[in-house]
Amino acid sequence: MIADRINRLARRVPNWTLYILCPLPALWYLWLGLTGGLGVEPIKALEHALGELALQLLIAVLCISPLRKHAGVNLLKFRRALGLIAFLYVTLHLLVWLLLDVQIPAQIWADIVKRPYITVGMAAFVLLIPLALTSNNLSLRRLGGKRWRQLHKLTYGAVLLGGLHYVMLAKGFQIEPLIYLAAILGLLALRLPALGSPDRARQRG
Repeated sequence: MIADRINRLARRVPNWTLYILCPLPALWYLWLGLTGGLGVEPIKALEHALGELALQLLIAVLCISPLRKHAGVNLLKFRRALGLIAFLYVTLHLLVWLLLDVQIPAQIWADIVKRPYITVGMAAFVLLIPLALTSNNLSLRRLGGKRWRQLHKLTYGAVLLGGLHYVMLAKGFQIEPLIYLAAILGLLALRLPALGSPDRARQRG
């Protein structure tokens, strides 16, 4: 079976390879920006590329549980690494906006308050901070499994806000941000308890 082959391959791949390979696109885009390879607006292009990669990684994190449940593909060992690397990309996306795009400290807060898409994006970043800080074994032991899992459900809100941020900043009608948002909504819907499940039926009875 394909799932078994993927699982066998996944067991052979150490987690640390993700920490090496996944940040490489950021270095590549930075190199393109420095060498004039990002067009006439390199800062905007770099900002967009980093944000889109962050969203893709967050969506990948959302895919892991449904893949295990519905397809038998077990990639749980990579979830923490993907989440932390996604946070890295979100942070880089934010730093490019702060340091290279806005540049004026007094304008930063005004933009966050006055521009809804920035407000939504910042809210997503704030939700990701406690997740990044507690993505380690020490935090898991201190919080306990149940509290830790409850805290990390903030991932759902953060990814949803990230998708909304992408849709809101798009100029005019663009299909790509809507596809991302639809994928996020679909992955979140898979986590909802089935209304017609036997457990629900017994509860109603």
